[in-house]
Amino acid sequence: MKHEIPFNKPFIFGKELSYIEQVVKTGQIASDGIFTKKCTDFFKNKYQFNCVLMTPSCTASLEMAGMLCDIKPGDEVIMPSYTFVSTANAFVRMGAVPVFVDIREDTLNLNESKIEAVITPKTKAIVPVHYAGIGCEMDTIMDIAGCHHLKVIEDAAQGVNATYRGKPLGGIGDFGCFSFHETKNANCGEGGALAVNNSEMINRAEIIRDKGTNRQQFFRGEIDKYSWVDVGSSYVLSEICSAFLYAQLEYVEKIDVRRKDIYTRYYNGLKKYEDAGYLRLPVIPDDCGSCYHMFYILLPDQGHRNALISYLKSKGVFAVFHYLSLHLSPFGKKFGAKEGDLPVTESVSGRLLRLPFFYDLSHDDQDYVMHAIDDYIRNEM
Repeated sequence: MKHEIPFNKPFIFGKELSYIEQVVKTGQIASDGIFTKKCTDFFKNKYQFNCVLMTPSCTASLEMAGMLCDIKPGDEVIMPSYTFVSTANAFVRMGAVPVFVDIREDTLNLNESKIEAVITPKTKAIVPVHYAGIGCEMDTIMDIAGCHHLKVIEDAAQGVNATYRGKPLGGIGDFGCFSFHETKNANCGEGGALAVNNSEMINRAEIIRDKGTNRQQFFRGEIDKYSWVDVGSSYVLSEICSAFLYAQLEYVEKIDVRRKDIYTRYYNGLKKYEDAGYLRLPVIPDDCGSCYHMFYILLPDQGHRNALISYLKSKGVFAVFHYLSLHLSPFGKKFGAKEGDLPVTESVSGRLLRLPFFYDLSHDDQDYVMHAIDDYIRNEM
């Protein structure tokens, strides 16, 4: 039987099923039960977030942030093109225009030096995406936003438990959006959270999350009945998912320690190939604390990237490319971008390769992956 190493494999720590059983026994399996509160308390206590609302996905959190920013048709929202489609979709569905900015060559994050050049009277918000759990240059971005009276919505889908200059990602801008998809460090299959860092928006955030009603105020005894008071939708996370997630959050430090070990082993094992010019490894700036969400390599060109994917697959190793440039996608082109507009984004999109990375990836399997890369480089490059 051929040795196979998957790209991702969700890990279960042991309490997930027992916590779900507790939820079922309480009879409250819909939302906002004891485990939803445990999850929100975890984020408030550990990261000192003002307010955290559990959501069905990071996509939902981004949509809520757009509503809270009163994004209207024709408004412009600045973001990288090298990101997941939800970063753009959340605002496009409100009629906004995504303004795509190139990324940095080192961290692959939104290039803060390119932002001011695209700000217009229609600009409403900036959406920095913390790629691979590495923080964008948030001090500069916040200064730009402050000067131009713009909202900042952090897409921290990959950044739970990561920091920028000692501050938790998602806790710097007006809003922080997180993901607990099965590919994330801590997961519940599908899930998300919205950190509301602007205290003036907390009440409305609760209303938008609860179908546009003030039901949460009613539950707290602040009003004698609840009703429809604003736009909203059902942006709540199932209590069953919250129970699963809380079992993962209890081990978030252990998860990141293990992932750091995997990351470091890849980095040290492949550094000789970077030194020889065959590939480039990830960059973690000194002022960023990583959560080690992924490990990628950048090949010299798309041909070698695609050939290495095929070669690894022939050896039973499932490595994958990542984002396609949104500005060059069939829908993205509707907003006026063309090939050559974002050279770093376009280059990275064709050259980046993500290696297998999950909690119980063994050292032997990592060695197998790196040996296969070694074989490809020796024979094909």
